[in-house]
Amino acid sequence: MLRVVFFLVVVVVGSTLCHAFSVPTLSVKQLLQDYSSEIAQLKQVATSTLGESSLSQLPYQNDVFYLRYCLDPDCQGDESERLKRFQEGLEWRQGEGQSICQAASQAVPQAMSSGAWDNSPIWKAAPHSDKLSQFLTPQNVFTTTTSTNDLIYCIRAGQIKDVDLMKAVSVSDMVDFFLFAKEVNLLVANERSVELDRLVTILTANDLTGVKLVGGSKDFRSALGESSKIANQVTPSKATSGPTLLLNLPPLLAALVKLFTPLFPPAVNERLRFAKSPCIKSVDTLLDVAPGGSKRTDFVTEIDSILASSK
Repeated sequence: MLRVVFFLVVVVVGSTLCHAFSVPTLSVKQLLQDYSSEIAQLKQVATSTLGESSLSQLPYQNDVFYLRYCLDPDCQGDESERLKRFQEGLEWRQGEGQSICQAASQAVPQAMSSGAWDNSPIWKAAPHSDKLSQFLTPQNVFTTTTSTNDLIYCIRAGQIKDVDLMKAVSVSDMVDFFLFAKEVNLLVANERSVELDRLVTILTANDLTGVKLVGGSKDFRSALGESSKIANQVTPSKATSGPTLLLNLPPLLAALVKLFTPLFPPAVNERLRFAKSPCIKSVDTLLDVAPGGSKRTDFVTEIDSILASSK
């Protein structure tokens, strides 16, 4: 089985949160059968818009790509909304997002080709990675897997020098990078869903140790917000995202969270999980919790416990 370890996606407090998504318990094969007519309809739209050859290319060759639109809470039971969202996604993929999606679709097969994840093709294809590589490293952000083989972003927001980072790139550059990373994750999640016969979701684990309550880069937060807004509009993100884990909140931040979470929309509260994570807090680099890392077993057990206690 492919072992996934990569470090492109950053999601920190202040980014746009999607609605919670309840993962279907049926197998992917069964889900594909149940939604076969809806998937065929979306494929017909893709063919008429992109041409027949598109169905042999990523992401269109994987039926899980279409299935997520069928399972999206905003589209279930609403054919017109599903077709509208899908068409909007195609237009973005052929317009403003074309270079981003093409780069991801070419890099992911290269990264997966040996059977063990090779992150170098992903990083090489990422927009503006030459400028970002000194700020985003496996020490502060990467993606690995949970015990159930879902993808999980692990982020140390307090260790990202966002002010210096945004001196090196523009907001638009940063948005492109975030969207590329989201596309990489979507492609990997779709491929793993077929491999495992289980709909793979993407969780987020934010280690907030050392996060500053004031300051930071407004441009960085703007890039996060804009990329999330675009992704929510052009991808079936609500049928892809799992919980967001906010770990090791500083005392004052924890108090503020308790004060304001009752004011959040129910869908946001359903998605958030607050917990202590001694394991993540203790490691020198996040690669220590990757497969083969010294704290991998502790990490998996800890994440399982957090998710189980919050159900």
